[in-house]
Amino acid sequence: MTHQLNFEAIIIGSGFGGSICACRLAKKWPGKVLLLERGKRYPMASFPRSPKDISQSFWNLMIEKRERPKRILSQQNTGLYDIRSYRKMDAVVAAGLGGGSLIYANVFLQPPKEVFDERWPTNTNLETLQPYYQVTKAVMGAREIPQNNDPRRYIQRTRLFEDFAKSQGKQSERVDINVFFGNDFKRPLAMGIQAKNRFGATQTSCVYCGECDFGCNTHSKNTLDLNYLYVAENKYQTKIMTECIVNQVIPLNQQGNDDSSADGGFGYRVCYVDINKQAEYSFTAKRVIVSAGTLGTNELLLRCRDIYKTLPNINGHLGKKFSGNGDFLSFVIEGDKETNPNYGPVITQKIDYNLYDNHQKDHAFILEDAAYPALCAWFIEGAKPGLSHFSAIWSTVKAFLLRFFTATSTGRIGYIFHHLLGKTSTNKSIFLLCMGLDKSNGQLSLNKNDRLNIDWPSAQNWPLYQAILTMGRHFKQWSNAQFYLPLPSFLWPFRKNVTVHCLGGCALADSPEKGVTSARAEDYGQVFGYQSLYVVDGSLLPTAVGANPAATISAISERVAEGITQIKPDVDL
Repeated sequence: MTHQLNFEAIIIGSGFGGSICACRLAKKWPGKVLLLERGKRYPMASFPRSPKDISQSFWNLMIEKRERPKRILSQQNTGLYDIRSYRKMDAVVAAGLGGGSLIYANVFLQPPKEVFDERWPTNTNLETLQPYYQVTKAVMGAREIPQNNDPRRYIQRTRLFEDFAKSQGKQSERVDINVFFGNDFKRPLAMGIQAKNRFGATQTSCVYCGECDFGCNTHSKNTLDLNYLYVAENKYQTKIMTECIVNQVIPLNQQGNDDSSADGGFGYRVCYVDINKQAEYSFTAKRVIVSAGTLGTNELLLRCRDIYKTLPNINGHLGKKFSGNGDFLSFVIEGDKETNPNYGPVITQKIDYNLYDNHQKDHAFILEDAAYPALCAWFIEGAKPGLSHFSAIWSTVKAFLLRFFTATSTGRIGYIFHHLLGKTSTNKSIFLLCMGLDKSNGQLSLNKNDRLNIDWPSAQNWPLYQAILTMGRHFKQWSNAQFYLPLPSFLWPFRKNVTVHCLGGCALADSPEKGVTSARAEDYGQVFGYQSLYVVDGSLLPTAVGANPAATISAISERVAEGITQIKPDVDL
């Protein structure tokens, strides 16, 4: 190589894949790794909580050319939540340093071994990934909620789900969560006490506020900026640049010039837009790690291949095998049991429905409890007095809609507003969060406007959704609730699901005939047809995993990083 490159590696995105690679690669090449993140940094106590700030906490930049709900996102923002709107599936992803870890529900859960039986590479299964699961579990500090005599540790909805499981002949099991209760797993710190974690970042022992998915203002979540990224930046001098949107990756030739016919053997140029300066810049590196999340990674590579023509040799499997990981959120409204849904970490337990035991692929899922912040409950309770006016308006609208739709469907939509907001007690309603094995048969592509599109065959995944709906009706009956309802978007005639776990599109494979990225030991995660161009995020997964996917994404990311650096991962970073 005759030309000088700026970095050994450039990493695009700071989710689980990007953060792990930033730490591991910088350990090998200190000060020679650059990470580019489109979102902001979120120091302790910086997440929005006031109504005004929350209204501006969504991500919407016109330069990205993405489909989003127009009425919700009517102005340009660079907030935490990026909501994507598509025909049969919507998606919620994060924008910020730490990626999805900033808003996920903390769960660290390995999938069953049967998940890897179909469409996965021969050398990637639960057994081969086990060492990497163990390392990431230790780094992320995953553990069950502490059990001791402190009455403040009691979580009412956890007990509620345990009782429901027994009524169904099943068992509720506590899940490991990446939450800080102190460094000593046997003797947790008292709630609200601050201490440095074992990597040197200051955290607070969980205060049970239920705000995990809104961004943890006390830094009680073990988010990536408090472990992998913290070490990468403070110990190994990783250069981190936030509010930078990458738009092109271009191979270089031997002279160091941009050359779309090159295969990456002489490095790459990464072009990005600085949001604040509204100007475009670029850096060069020997290798590039694309870790922009499933939607961001597929979109970037599709545009580089099909629009900019800078990566023309990426094969035709790009965008295929997309999955929403079977995500399904529903509500049980106004039961006869108190739920206290605003207290404790967002998820504490799971109930298995044919995912781990008696594995049945077409309707295999897990049920998890789901807390939500008290500020949401305040909004619902505070909205009740004004809903008498809404009810009158709804009656008029309902009469009009009945001309076009059946009474059953529109009645159900009306009940959501009238009863959920107007007549229910938030302390006797509960969220049911499910995820499972969808068929992973979606397709990501660019539409005629060069915007990312998800083609999701919802009807083909109906057996899974039907099994979840049946479970929800059982929960309603058991709790003597007034209503069981999925998200309004899933009601007829819309049948539109929402996912927070986008997977696939750059599937790992044994050969280019089966996927986009290599699963061979010598170049694990590398894009077929290119040297030193890697994908490291959820888009590598060729199927749904049923369990919360953060653990599997992290384990695979450690595996990719080991292949690049030839250094076995260490729990001490």
